[in-house]
Amino acid sequence: MTQLPRLHWSTLGDDTGGLEHRWAALWDVTLDRGASPALAPRDADLWVISAKGAWPPPELNRMMAEVGALPILLGLKPDGAPMDCKALAEWGSLGSVRWGLLGPEPPMPGLRPRSGTTTQLSASQALAFGLVGTSAAMQDVLARARSAAATRATVLLLGESGTGKEVIARAIHRMSADSAEPFVAVHCGAIPENLLESELFGYNKGAFTDARKDTPGKFREAHGGTIFLDEVGTMPLGAQVRLLRVLQEREVQPLGGGAPVKVDVRVVTASNVDLWKKLQDGTFREDLFYRLEVVPITMPPLRARREEVPFLAQHFLNRKAREHGLYPKALHPSVDPLLMSLPWPGNVRQLENAIERAIVLSGTRPVLTREDFAFLAERMGDGPLAETPKAGLAPVPSEAFTSPPAQAFGMDLPAEGLDLNQVVSDMEKALMLQSLAVTRGNKKRAADLLGLKRTTFLEKMKRLDLEDAESAEAAE
Repeated sequence: MTQLPRLHWSTLGDDTGGLEHRWAALWDVTLDRGASPALAPRDADLWVISAKGAWPPPELNRMMAEVGALPILLGLKPDGAPMDCKALAEWGSLGSVRWGLLGPEPPMPGLRPRSGTTTQLSASQALAFGLVGTSAAMQDVLARARSAAATRATVLLLGESGTGKEVIARAIHRMSADSAEPFVAVHCGAIPENLLESELFGYNKGAFTDARKDTPGKFREAHGGTIFLDEVGTMPLGAQVRLLRVLQEREVQPLGGGAPVKVDVRVVTASNVDLWKKLQDGTFREDLFYRLEVVPITMPPLRARREEVPFLAQHFLNRKAREHGLYPKALHPSVDPLLMSLPWPGNVRQLENAIERAIVLSGTRPVLTREDFAFLAERMGDGPLAETPKAGLAPVPSEAFTSPPAQAFGMDLPAEGLDLNQVVSDMEKALMLQSLAVTRGNKKRAADLLGLKRTTFLEKMKRLDLEDAESAEAAE
């Protein structure tokens, strides 16, 4: 029996009118009936979102970085009020989206993203790779990676340290038809020069002192799959000659003699130094450079894609909490602009380490605030951090890491008196909405912030009519 493609429909609380049953001939339909959208499953082929309200829920903006280029159909009601141009632009800015009317005719399978907007990555691939690519620079990286994965062409990854070159190398391998074959990573700069050739190309017994048995080497270990050579610019000239032969002849010559061995391997290399400058200095072979630069991919520094910092921070927040067996934490909304304003000379790796440090040192507190990142202020005046960030953002002074003191709840009693119950109710309502905003709609964590049980929190929401108020708050 042929398996139907999977359609996931986030109704945002609207009645479906039984359309999911009418669509069942073409789609395996799953429904998300919550008022706030939940992330589409990894194996979804199309995500339908009911375009309810003038503005998209803010949760969707954060989810867009997690779904890659999963085709999204924004469903309009045939009898619904038309949206103005500004609202249409806000919905359309979500990324890989199309519009359509929700009716008896099912969406057609095979819907693809708009040309030139995003790379053709599925939701499952984006989630598995941990890739975030909302900026134009990263969209170009992902598009090139996708193209390279469809071939066995040699790839050269360039960029500063910590920009995620190995992450992209692994993504190229896992997107390829050889994803089940080995992926072998070799950090050339970490291997002594006199051992690098034997590590890469192998050796026969007796080739040198302590060579007590035949060793295949990394290239033969990666046969059928991908070998990733990091810091290839540190490779000595002798090893460069051998690497050039592997790329030209697709065979390795083990040290100590013997017949050459054929290898079928995709070669991905990376360098954080300017190989063209090393070529001019005579420390890197020109013929090897052109062999490596078949598919060049330049990784942008984090300061050039500041809009992705909140998405990356949330990704690392979830992952590091799982790694350390800690309760999931949330970032206070005031942290996002702070992290976006920093130049991050260590790029994504530095951001990841900063998030991990903040999680570990925050104890049992469920929300990370600006104070948890005060340690970054110690480096604001040193080295690269003293540079003025791009995109018109000035360096952040140390005092910006400290949140202003909370306002007192005291107030003067008006001459005409007041309704105490109403004042308490309004204050309670405001605090509950704030807790929901901080935890991005997670009611369990919002209840923890206020020291309430989840059931008590839900009862208060119902009593204060916060279900509708919460939706209105999210739509602003």
